[in-house]
Amino acid sequence: MKIHEYQGKELLKKFGVVVPRGVFCPTVEDAVKAAETLGGKVWVVKAQIHAGGRGKGGGVKVAKSLDEVRQYANQILGMQLVTHQTGPQGQKVRRLLIEEGADIRKEYYVAALTDRATQTVAMMASSEGGMDIEEVAHKTPEKIIKVFVDPEEGLTDAQAGQLADGIGVPAESRDKAVATFKALFKCYMETDASLAEINPLILEGNGNIKALDAKFNFDSNALYRQPEIVAYRDLDEEDPDELEASKFDLSYISLDGNIGCLVNGAGLAMATMDTIKFFGAEPANFLDVGGGATTEKVTEAFQIMLRNPKVKGILVNIFGGIMRCDTIATGVVAAARETHLSVPLVVRMKGTNEDIGKKILSESGLPIITADSMAEAATKIVAAVS
Repeated sequence: MKIHEYQGKELLKKFGVVVPRGVFCPTVEDAVKAAETLGGKVWVVKAQIHAGGRGKGGGVKVAKSLDEVRQYANQILGMQLVTHQTGPQGQKVRRLLIEEGADIRKEYYVAALTDRATQTVAMMASSEGGMDIEEVAHKTPEKIIKVFVDPEEGLTDAQAGQLADGIGVPAESRDKAVATFKALFKCYMETDASLAEINPLILEGNGNIKALDAKFNFDSNALYRQPEIVAYRDLDEEDPDELEASKFDLSYISLDGNIGCLVNGAGLAMATMDTIKFFGAEPANFLDVGGGATTEKVTEAFQIMLRNPKVKGILVNIFGGIMRCDTIATGVVAAARETHLSVPLVVRMKGTNEDIGKKILSESGLPIITADSMAEAATKIVAAVS
């Protein structure tokens, strides 16, 4: 789960990180009033979407008058903002953040994230803030400083100091940077985040350390114990099909191909998509029905896949372990009939009650193409949509 910048800054502030004064604004008039309330001579008008690269896409503007605040708010609010993270379709801007201007002396990068290789929390920092960290990692990896933190021990003063010294924080601001890093780590841990990123973290002319942006990802498996985080959820920012799938306990992610995939098990789903690509086509989705698929879930899965106009065929690949093949076969037949399926359908099933499942398919009277191996299934569905 992701949240907006203004929400991330609310969290950071609760844990002691200094952030600019700002006001969340759903309308242009609210934006102008917010600038008046904040006072000063410079304001920043920021699009609020769940994607990075907003500035490059025209979603962040510096205003030096109230007229400019109104002008930029009008431009940004409602625009289809395209960034490197939204894809070419972009994301509609429905919310703004109006912030006071900042006296930026230096920009840094800092983040806390889960490091599965070491089973610790990686705290990363760089002197090259404001840039894509992937670009820094590729071109100048020596400018990224990392410390690995035992979750039970927490970020120590020594480790935080190592980060501050490594990115060149001036001596007079070192203690403030250390406090900021420790507050960020605490926020990361206590909110069950999988990523907590500040880019840029700025050094102001007066020596203060301030978070000029905030990006959070949260572990969806832990949301049951984070009601405050769940309240931040913005359904407008989520794929409507992915949202609908979640209501039926289906793991669904939209992709750009034309072959719909229905599989049980995340690993098998990944292997199925790889096989489709190997045979020259592209999957239209990742869809894991899990180990407890019912006819209702399978029907919903078909409906979600078929709502995508790019889908020209469907591949069902099932390993009958916990999930029995006859149960899936019954669901597939029912779903094909209910959705009036008009695209090619290839089904490959192996495992528990495999023969019963195949019999159900063959006796259904539907033009279902069967296969015994993944390679055969992929070959047949690719041929069918070509």
